[in-house]
Amino acid sequence: MDDMIAETVLKTYHALPTKCKPVKPTEDFFHWVPLSGIVAVGNDHATTECLSLGTGMKCLPINQVTRANGSVLHDWHAEIVALRAFNHLLLHECLDLAASPTNLSHIVRRREPREMSEAGGLQPFSIRDDLRLHMYSSEAPCGDASMELLMEAQADPTPWPVAELRPPLGWVPGLLRGRESFAELGIVRRKPARADSPQTLSKSCSDKLALKQCTSILSSHTSLLVNPANAYLESLILPRSQYVAHACDRSFGPEGRMKHMAGQSWSGGYSFQPFRVKTTTHEFAYSRRSKPASSKELRTSNVAAVCNPRLRESLVVGRLQGRKKLDPRGASAICSKWMWMTVLQVLAAMGTPNLLQEVSGSSHVQAWKQCELLVDRQRVKADARAKALQGWIRNEGDNFEVNL
Repeated sequence: MDDMIAETVLKTYHALPTKCKPVKPTEDFFHWVPLSGIVAVGNDHATTECLSLGTGMKCLPINQVTRANGSVLHDWHAEIVALRAFNHLLLHECLDLAASPTNLSHIVRRREPREMSEAGGLQPFSIRDDLRLHMYSSEAPCGDASMELLMEAQADPTPWPVAELRPPLGWVPGLLRGRESFAELGIVRRKPARADSPQTLSKSCSDKLALKQCTSILSSHTSLLVNPANAYLESLILPRSQYVAHACDRSFGPEGRMKHMAGQSWSGGYSFQPFRVKTTTHEFAYSRRSKPASSKELRTSNVAAVCNPRLRESLVVGRLQGRKKLDPRGASAICSKWMWMTVLQVLAAMGTPNLLQEVSGSSHVQAWKQCELLVDRQRVKADARAKALQGWIRNEGDNFEVNL
């Protein structure tokens, strides 16, 4: 089954057009990129479908976040792109169901009135009960789960000194970069790993996936509409070369840094559901381990692919490839602004177009994220950050209005 899940993502990726992939290898260079995907497996364990995939390995510097205006991705590492593409798909499935009572989805279902309660969540939709969700990644997630691999790859395993964040932030414990201070394990780290890269407050993929074991893989947008109970990953599949058992146990397991979450449940359908980390024999054709002997040097690809059954995009620097920096048409369909716009469209189709504005008293998304409709999700995140993921500092500053 683990190999089948990996194959499902790899086959979907290889069917993408050339513009979504790194340039072909040359005698001088081989461009590599991480790949991640979300796969739904039926109860029969015989049917699989790739619901989303993403490639990429960059994120937005701190000094550009306030200018993003919801139209530029803050983080386009492969795992995060795959998760955003998955949520994009769910929102559009919800939109179809809201548009007509006769419409059906093989991914999302309407919830019965008897299912909805304060304790179990009031969302009108749920992922179907006969689906199980799994993630494949071609590389170990950056951050804590890959520290041993990172140390092993260094010619000199001496931990890099902790560099202070440049003003105006100042240095805060727990905000180590991915390659700083190897001896510090089980802590929150930020992207990017390289010391010469622009500063960001994006947390590592290890940290974000660890948190998803508490919040589910639903985003804040989707959590307004879809109940989280069926939206947890059952497994994370990694190539054998990328799997270090004690690193994954430490980063994600109920006996590692997430031990204080073990057995926890919250109102709204939330609970701690740790995924199993498993392995596959398959390697991605564009992984760094796939470099042919004929190519002299490894280089990172600047193209990020976005794919789900409703969407195909290629991105550069968090925007659509080929669009100018300030062109509003350059916003990806998985950017925050378009995702919130889809939420408003679903609410309008359900006859409550102004629900978010009325509940929050604002048309700004930061107020929506803090409103009472998402209070259960906020409580889960606060709990996990206080007890298991200490040092987590929010990447704020991108506040914008959304109106139909």
